[in-house]
Amino acid sequence: MSIHEECGVFGIFSKRNTNVANMVYYGLYALQHRGQESCGIVVNDDGEFSSYKDIGLVSEVFTKEVLYGFPAGNMAVGHVRYGTTGGTTSRNCQPIEVNHQKGKMALAHNGNLSNAHLLRDELELSGAIFHTTSDTETIAYEIIRESLHSASIEEAVSKAMNRMEGAYSIVLMSSVKMIAARDPKGFRPLCYGKTDDGSFVIASESCALSAVGAEFVRDILPGEIVVFWEGNVKSVRTHCEKETKRICSFEYIYFARPDSIIDEVSVHGARIQAGKILAREYPAHADIVIGVPDSGLDAALGFSEESNIPYGIGLIKNKYIGRTFISPGQNERLDQVRIKLSPIKNVLEGKKVVLIDDSIVRGTTSKRIVRLIRDIGAKEIHMRISAPPFLHPCYYGTDIDSEENLIACHHTMDEIKDIIGADSLGFLPLERLAELVGDNSFCSACFDGSYPTKIYRDSRKNWFEKNQDVLRS
Repeated sequence: MSIHEECGVFGIFSKRNTNVANMVYYGLYALQHRGQESCGIVVNDDGEFSSYKDIGLVSEVFTKEVLYGFPAGNMAVGHVRYGTTGGTTSRNCQPIEVNHQKGKMALAHNGNLSNAHLLRDELELSGAIFHTTSDTETIAYEIIRESLHSASIEEAVSKAMNRMEGAYSIVLMSSVKMIAARDPKGFRPLCYGKTDDGSFVIASESCALSAVGAEFVRDILPGEIVVFWEGNVKSVRTHCEKETKRICSFEYIYFARPDSIIDEVSVHGARIQAGKILAREYPAHADIVIGVPDSGLDAALGFSEESNIPYGIGLIKNKYIGRTFISPGQNERLDQVRIKLSPIKNVLEGKKVVLIDDSIVRGTTSKRIVRLIRDIGAKEIHMRISAPPFLHPCYYGTDIDSEENLIACHHTMDEIKDIIGADSLGFLPLERLAELVGDNSFCSACFDGSYPTKIYRDSRKNWFEKNQDVLRS
């Protein structure tokens, strides 16, 4: 088991009708690392919505024929998904589209609501009929309900935010407006930029702005609602600074692309810093430092810089394996690590190796990677992890939902070292985590169990699907 990406959202508001679907395609392609299960695009052509959504990678779903089938429009919203709530089915593909008496709406969401099931129960009892098992539909219905008694869509979003708890970065498209909103704690990143022709672009990460030639303007503030319409931009800050900021620390360790800047902090710089901390806290006598591609590479470089041990490329990742790889037979025990990663023999043979990775979940993958390097002839393997040990489930959009599957919940560091077959092991100390982002404005609940919101008993991943017949109190 490995940690999965969450989701990525993208939106564009143009002053004129143009091929906005292509722009969203490139933006989603840049955000593919955040979700590889499904993707979707909705285009607004003078109030008429055209959409295409399916399971698969961006390049698989959006063929030339599909992209050519979209009309020109002045707005579009897109989404790449890894499902942390709800199953992997086409009905859970986003953006969610809704038609109601106040007009049309398309919504893309990154994060998890910690009170989604309470809101869903209330909505169902009031007559709402759900078509998906994703909490994104709950958000959409909450906004719709509020819009019936609001003067504008942004007012409806603001009222809905009074009821929603947990993590949500949202891009919402109505018939005439594009709206970006971020939860008051700012769990998940969201930013916007502007192109040379005056188009506004919203994205989960700044790397997606660069992909479409947009210049970064700024991050959406925690609790902020930003409205784009007719070439105008309006900021609604009713919910800002009401709660303590809690950006997910794992965005910097693993989720985000290293060339992104989140809340004014360089992801690449944060990972370099993690490696330097590891070198100081857990030094090793070694010949070479290598990282597990891709998120371990920057931390490995930081470890090398701090320790003066040479940095090298010791593992090559098969970049074409994707999510479509299928084992030929259910009974064939293929080691997929050997297919995804290839060690370089002349780099590692006879060497004492420092191996940097971003996390250890169950330990299975780490054990296989250590074995790969051992089999190629490495003399010693000293494993360093650029995150603290996972000890608790996450309820805000990261796929960590069961202590029983977390190796650090049941074993000491020495025991984990022996289980994975390393000569030594070191995790990033929890008390040093703040040095990655420069302050304490982050969520570390998966490491220390300090949850920033109330946690309900039915908040776990897929609880609704697994307990549909249970009467929840």
